[in-house]
Amino acid sequence: MRHGVAHRKLGRTSAHRIAMLRNMSASLIKHEQIKTTLPKAKELRPYIEKLVTLAKHGGLSNRRLAQARLGDETQLAKLFDELAARYASREGGYIRVVKAGVRRSDATPMAIIEFVDRNVDAKGQDSGPIQEFGDDD
Repeated sequence: MRHGVAHRKLGRTSAHRIAMLRNMSASLIKHEQIKTTLPKAKELRPYIEKLVTLAKHGGLSNRRLAQARLGDETQLAKLFDELAARYASREGGYIRVVKAGVRRSDATPMAIIEFVDRNVDAKGQDSGPIQEFGDDD
C-alpha cells in the first residue's frame, strides 16, 4: 500500500533531494524561469508556491521559515520585497510548468518552470562570467 507516500524520491537521498530543491528554488527566484526535467519541475512547484505564500503573509516568523527552506539571503529579500508585492492579489498558482520536449542524450522529458507574471529581464541575470568575443588588439 502507498499510504502516506507523498513525494518523488528522484533517485536521491533525502539530504541530496532537500539541497537540490533549495538550490533550484533559489535559481528560480533569481532568474524567474529555469529549464529542468519534468519530474523535478513537478516537485519544485509546490515547494516554491509555499514560499511565495509565506512571503505574502509577511512577518518575522514567516521570514525565518522561508530562510530555513531557501537558504539564500539575496533571493529571500527578492521573494519578500518584489515577488510578494507582485502576487499580493493572486490567490495561488504563481508557478507554471510547460513541457519542453525530450532531452536528446537520454530521452528524459524536459520542462520549463517559470513564474506566471515573470520579469523577462531577470532571465540569465548574473549567471556566471561573461566572455567577450572580438579582436585581441
